[in-house]
Amino acid sequence: MKHSIIFLFVIVGVIGCNNVDSYNNPLYLDASAPVKERVNDLMGRMTLEEKVAQMCQYVGLEHIKKAEKNLTKEEMANSDAHGYYPGLHSSEIAKMVEQGMIGSFLHVLDVNEANYLQTLAQKSRLKIPLLLGDDAIHGCGLVNGATVYPTPISLASTWDTALVKKMSVETAREMRATGSHWNFTPNIDLARDARWGRVGETFGEDPCLVSAMGVAMINGLQQGDFTGDQKVLACGKHLLGGGESINGINAAPTELSERTIRELHLPPFKAAVDAGVFTVMTAHNELNRIPCHANKWLMQDIMRDEFGFDGFYVSDWMDIERLKNTHFVAETQKDACFITIEAGMDMHMHGPGFLEPTLELIKEGKLSEERIDASVRLILEAKFKLGLFEKQQITEQETSEALFAEEHQITALEAARKSIVLLKNTGILPLKKEKYKNILVTGPNANNQTILGDWAFKQPDENVTTILEGIKQIDDQVNIMHYDYAWDFRKKSEKQVTEATAMAQKADLAIVVVGENSGRWMKDRKERSCGENYDRDNLQLVGLQQQLVESIYNTGTPTIVVLVNGRPLSTTWIADHVPALIEAWEPGCFGGQAVAEILYGDVNPSGKLPMTVPQSVGQIKMFYNHQPSHYFRNYVNNKTGDLFSFGYGLSYSTFEYAEPVLSNSAINKNESIEISVEITNSSDIDGEEVVQLYIQDQYASVCRPVKELKDFKRIAIKAGQTQKVSFTITPDMLSFLDIDMNPIIEKGTFIAMIGGSSRNEDLRKIEFEVK
Repeated sequence: MKHSIIFLFVIVGVIGCNNVDSYNNPLYLDASAPVKERVNDLMGRMTLEEKVAQMCQYVGLEHIKKAEKNLTKEEMANSDAHGYYPGLHSSEIAKMVEQGMIGSFLHVLDVNEANYLQTLAQKSRLKIPLLLGDDAIHGCGLVNGATVYPTPISLASTWDTALVKKMSVETAREMRATGSHWNFTPNIDLARDARWGRVGETFGEDPCLVSAMGVAMINGLQQGDFTGDQKVLACGKHLLGGGESINGINAAPTELSERTIRELHLPPFKAAVDAGVFTVMTAHNELNRIPCHANKWLMQDIMRDEFGFDGFYVSDWMDIERLKNTHFVAETQKDACFITIEAGMDMHMHGPGFLEPTLELIKEGKLSEERIDASVRLILEAKFKLGLFEKQQITEQETSEALFAEEHQITALEAARKSIVLLKNTGILPLKKEKYKNILVTGPNANNQTILGDWAFKQPDENVTTILEGIKQIDDQVNIMHYDYAWDFRKKSEKQVTEATAMAQKADLAIVVVGENSGRWMKDRKERSCGENYDRDNLQLVGLQQQLVESIYNTGTPTIVVLVNGRPLSTTWIADHVPALIEAWEPGCFGGQAVAEILYGDVNPSGKLPMTVPQSVGQIKMFYNHQPSHYFRNYVNNKTGDLFSFGYGLSYSTFEYAEPVLSNSAINKNESIEISVEITNSSDIDGEEVVQLYIQDQYASVCRPVKELKDFKRIAIKAGQTQKVSFTITPDMLSFLDIDMNPIIEKGTFIAMIGGSSRNEDLRKIEFEVK
């Protein structure tokens, strides 16, 4: 009996020691343990309140302080860019972090604030680190001193997926070096309406191109399963249809057929899921009368059940609240929380009004703790894989070595060079230095940081090369005259036009830089004309810019126009009159150097449009992959066709396409077929060409587009040389949804088209049959 008692004490002692060890050295803090086991261990220690807190995201403390200092309460309440919480002081938010009541922050743009917040989180009971998100849409442009790459619409103009992946790897590095772990990009909306202010943060109008660019960005940011301290989470957004609203206004309702949704808008999201994207953001808008934040069909039925999405959802800015205040599908904030969580939402962006209602819903039995666990497991999985439990603090050395690193600058310059699209050239370009001795450079975008585009704040001047500076650097043998035509479009005057015109009369050449202004750093909202929530009812140049161009052109001085803009502009008069027109988009911190190099021929332009440019706003909706009946009739008062076509862009080289060749003239439905074409650079200038493959189903049981982009390749061809380019046409490229919405490949004749743009005159065609 005595031995039994002693044995019992020993057993109890061992168990007690193990419990103490488990308490002092919990499994979830063991970096060598499998992630799944760490998640399970941590979940077992969390209270219900601590779990729901992981689903809560807030804006950064400094962001709140800045908003409170510079904006009125009315301005803050109506702003989608500034966060503040009435009745909740920043010190109280800091206390919530210490209590483990916040799981994530966004808009933390300074590494010192990031470190401070993580320090507060380490004071919490379970020491769960914070997940910090940033809108690093084209580099960490909101962070001072970061590398600002060309905007996504510019990147799409490169048609270079390897380059997009490379800049995304570099962006991830700069994000981690400034304390962020989660990038709210890529924006894989289809931009089907140029009035929409967010066109510049998309990859254009076509599902094939948008999918390819989105996957490249995801692969660069996450680099596999995003495990490690140099990678970040990507976020596919916005689910769904914001780029084709009923009026071109951001967050306006969207009405789309299921066919349009499935064949056009969903493929980029399917591609993102296949690429392993770990987070998805739902859209502001309603889709066919159902708010996207309450759309279980999208979030659960399509994305999770059909596509296999296994990451987590985050709401867009205050859109759970808008279920009550804007869409009126919820009577109370608690109802809004219930609707969105039931639909599949995993995290609230941003602020109070989510934790307490959700806890009440669980207490009332309307939501289960198992449903909350499903969200929290995914959020914790991300934190473990990103290595946040092992490393929360960033050193000054890490930051200084990553921001604006030399290799990042090289990539930014390459992207700018490849993104610029030459739209017109009657022979004036490339410029000959000896020909023009007095050059006027003017226009509102000639010498400022509008080239950075949206989702960027003003950067150190030494990090940005404006277009004027780029021209001065490349040609120091000429007299560069600059008329400072200030960027606030509202303040332009007839006097400025007159003075700039007078200078043009004395010049041998005029370079006029016009367009739009997406600068987020503007204090006055009216100074901007493009970017998020800057939607327009026309596509003309704002203010007196058109008058400026016409007045200078009418002097007889040869005039080149450079566009800096975030959306297609209907510059029909300019296209018809000036000898050269360049679409620079928003080319980033080295945009000025890239524009100058193209003007002078140091770089051969190779960008191609990722979006159709209409002649006027009245032609919207306008896109290349329209139905045959789209232009069955003509407009009575103007040309019916576009101003510039999707995929279009000129070069200083001349590329000649031979007739394409097929590996077989007839195939079965489950077979692939090879198509090849020889392309000759018949000029004396080395160049790069984007070879585009389009397919048309000639006759089908459902109306099919006149052409659809199916693949593309960017190639370099030296002067005088010929290169063979091949594509594989796979069965999925021939598939569409039949009348019952089932995928099908129908027998009959297909037309394959290869060329340098979507224009019929630029395409070589060949037919094949599907048996």
